[in-house]
Parts: sequence; structure tokens; C-alpha cells
Amino acid sequence: MPNWLLPENIADVLPSEARKIEELRRVLLDNFRLFGYELVMPPMLEYLDSLMPVPDHEMDLRMFKLVDQLSGRSMGLRADMTTQVARIDAHLLNRTSVTRLSYAGSVLHTRPSGLHATREPFQIGAEIYGHAGLEADAEIQTLALESLRLAGLTAVRIDLCHAGIVRSILRHDEKTRGLESEIVALLRAKDLPSLQQFTLQFSAETSAALLALPTLYGDISMIEQARRVLPQHKEIATALDDLTSLAQQVGTSGVAIDLADLSGYQYESGATFSLYVTGLPNAVARGGRYDHVGEAFGRARPATGFSMDLRELARLTPVATPKSAIRAPWGREPALVELIQNLRHAGEIVIQTLPGHESDQQEFDCDRLIVSEQGKFIIKTMRS
Repeated sequence: MPNWLLPENIADVLPSEARKIEELRRVLLDNFRLFGYELVMPPMLEYLDSLMPVPDHEMDLRMFKLVDQLSGRSMGLRADMTTQVARIDAHLLNRTSVTRLSYAGSVLHTRPSGLHATREPFQIGAEIYGHAGLEADAEIQTLALESLRLAGLTAVRIDLCHAGIVRSILRHDEKTRGLESEIVALLRAKDLPSLQQFTLQFSAETSAALLALPTLYGDISMIEQARRVLPQHKEIATALDDLTSLAQQVGTSGVAIDLADLSGYQYESGATFSLYVTGLPNAVARGGRYDHVGEAFGRARPATGFSMDLRELARLTPVATPKSAIRAPWGREPALVELIQNLRHAGEIVIQTLPGHESDQQEFDCDRLIVSEQGKFIIKTMRS
């Protein structure tokens, strides 16, 4: 096998795409900062019990694992950064006030999440710690929607769900204990025939409620339908009230309700959301509340946040046009060196042509040229 071949679903990022990803990273992180989010940089490698503070079968399958040669303990290459940031808030910063944190970096997956997905997403996200009210959820959703707008994506739809609804249904039936993973997998797949067969072992109320969840998908009117068909538990009523409030704050025209959208169920505890754009079947961003993750690090803190894959986002944005640049001859004449330095300090791209080579850059449009005329170096516009 040639040594230049890469593993399946692992790829180099070439200049045009790399520039789009980097420009998006800068724009989004700068916008996060305008909202008051502080940047953190967790390590790529951690002990397994830190990366998975909550048992998560799906995450366990997705994560690369190895043995630390120094300690002999099991370690993992991060497949998600959310729990890492929760650890930083709970253990290292240890603040009592509201804390806003942002992050950006590569994560690794053992298997791609979709047909054309990479196994090395570039994850960017933001988290709020310390506030249990819906104000934090609304801010995170606003920030996620603003991020897609800054990336040039329009016609965004937000799907809302609430992890508390299915948790309440399962909590009221002892026969569901130990079967949560199987139930959630069937709900995610909206596999009604299999779900119907699986729920025969539960009470009539539990079975009816679980079978109703995959059908409760549509506009905001689904919330009122859910109130009629789901059990009259206090937790469910509160969850539906939360979804109503969040949908109204976003604006109901771009909101859908999907009470079986349970991605991240293992550690999410409240309202969750997914963002979709035209032409892509998978969500471009996901977020939600996860109040109990901090317990594993010694301090439970209300928490909500979102993340997205910048590589996926870059593929959805228009092709970047080449940057205007100036071509300069090779030379060390003081006047030429000074002119090039002044142009670069002013923000101009100046590319010196090395002796014996033609200039061939995909990322730059050399529309001007430095030439020597009558003993002076001047800039001329190149004819198209």
C-alpha cells in the first residue's frame, strides 16, 4: 500500500477548504466573544473515565482507546469536547457565577457518522454553566442560529425536543429499567413496528406514550397534541411548557417539534435542539441542556450548550474566491524590501516569485505587479 494513502474517511484539508474552515473559525469565535464566551483548549487525550463521566454506549463505540505507557490506565482520544469543557468548569475554574466557555478543535471517531462524513470532525461550540433557567437555553439557541447566519446559511429550521419527556415516561414504569438504551434506539429510528413489539411487556400507559412519541413531529401545534396524548405527569407538563416558551422566543415560522429526536440522550437532561438547512439530511448543529454531567467531576452545575462541525459547515458555504494579491520580483534591493514590507504591514498579500519558477497559487489572484521603472519600484495593475 502506498505510504501516501490515508485511512478511510480521513482526509487532508487542501488550501481552499482550509481557508474557509479557518475563516469560519475566526468569525464564529470572535462572535462568541462578543456574547462573553471565554475560549478554552482541552487536550486531545484524556483518561476514559474523564471523557465518559456518564455511561454512554454510543460514545464508547465511537471513541479510539489506548493504554497510557506512563500510568497503565486506559485513555481515549476525544470524540466530543462537551464533557471536557464541563470538567474544566466543574473542577479547574470552580466558579460560583455564570460561566460562558467556547472551544474549537479536532475530534476523532472510530466510524463516520454518515455516508460521506469524516472521522475527524473539527468541532466548535459554546456552553453556559451556572444558570438553570430557560434564559440560558434561549441564548444558546440564538448563538447557534447566529453562527449559521454568519456562515451564510439561510432558511434554517430548528427542531426542538426535551429529554425529560421520555425520562418521565420510563421512570413511571419499573419494567423499563435496564432497557432505556434499546427503547431510545427504536425511538431515534422511528421504528414503530419494532417499538410496538418491544413495548408489549410494559404497561398500557407506557406503551401508548412511547408509541406516540415518534408521531409527535411537526409545527408548534404538536405541543398541544402532546399534552392530550401523553401521560399527565408534572415533569412532562413542565417540559412541554419549556418547549412552548423556547419556540416562541425563536419564532414559530422556523421551528419544528420532534419528541423522538433523542441524540445525546445519555447525558442530556432538558430541552434539546437540532439545526437543519436545505439540501442536507443531517443536522448541522446540535445542542441542549445537560445539568448532571458535572456531578462526575465533583460539582453539579446547570449546563447548556451546542456544537457543530466546521468541516461540514465549510462544505455548505460558497466556494471562496481567490484573494487579491501583488506579485513581486525576487530581489534584496533596499527599496524593494521596504516597499514589500510596507505593503504587507498595510494588509496586502505580496508574493515574491522565486528565480526560475512561475507563480501557481490556487488561493491568490495576482492582479497587480511590482516592477522597476526608471530606477524606482512601482505597482502596476495586471491586464486580464
